[in-house]
Amino acid sequence: MTITVPDDVLRATQMTENDIRQELAIALFARDKLTLGQASHLAGLSQREFRHLLAAREITVHYDVEDLEEDILTLKKREQE
Repeated sequence: MTITVPDDVLRATQMTENDIRQELAIALFARDKLTLGQASHLAGLSQREFRHLLAAREITVHYDVEDLEEDILTLKKREQE
C-alpha cells in the first residue's frame, strides 16, 4: 500500500518523507498497533536506531513473546523476497 502525502503538507510541517514515516511508525508502535520490528522497518531504521528514537521521545519499548514471534515471521517473509 502506498500513502501519498501532498507536498503542501510536507512544506507546512517542514518534514521530509522519512520524517513522516518515522512519526507514523512511532505513533503506531506507541498505540501497540505495530511490533518493534514492524515499526522500525516502516521507519526505515534498524531496531537499535528505532529504540534510540523511542528513548529520545521517552516512549517505553514494550516487547513480549507475541512481538518476538511476529518479528520472526516478518524476518522469514523478508528472506523469501
